[in-house]
Amino acid sequence: MKTKIRMSRFPIHDDLTAPEASLPILRGALSTAGQLPNFIGVLAGSPAALRAYARFRSELRHGTLRADTLERISLAVAQHYGSEPGLSLHQRTARQCGLSVDEIALAREWDSRDDGESLLLRYLKAIVVDQAGPPAHLHEEAREAGWSDEELLEAIAFAALETFTAMVNVAGDVPVDGSIEDGRRLKAA
Repeated sequence: MKTKIRMSRFPIHDDLTAPEASLPILRGALSTAGQLPNFIGVLAGSPAALRAYARFRSELRHGTLRADTLERISLAVAQHYGSEPGLSLHQRTARQCGLSVDEIALAREWDSRDDGESLLLRYLKAIVVDQAGPPAHLHEEAREAGWSDEELLEAIAFAALETFTAMVNVAGDVPVDGSIEDGRRLKAA
């Protein structure tokens, strides 16, 4: 049986093929992670988009939301858009943050066993899925559950960033990390 190789619609750049203006960010990512995610390699094709993404993500890293909350949001958004790279990455990182397999499955459906997390996800679902302002009762319930305005705004910003990531992954048919290297090996053989 022949293995089907999935190829991105956009070139997946590295530090040898990326536009000059993308190189500082790519080199920084390589020194931190050691390997570029396919998404970053694709985004490097537009230095402006790569810089905007890197700045937005960098600022949100200094926010108030916990890592497990961010992973729940990432999973829900990736599931909504059908982003295979996003699901692959965030299922792995969610486990590293301590989320159970059941909690990951719930997050993919905009839910959680934790009442506060569940309220936040339902609040964000109204924005991402329904593309509408969340009903006033969801806003009030989120506040009553202890989510501050700062946290709600950060959650909206993070959902927007993950939406952008998912949209690039889906529009570009970006392969799951690791699969492009497999494809290169198959071609070389």
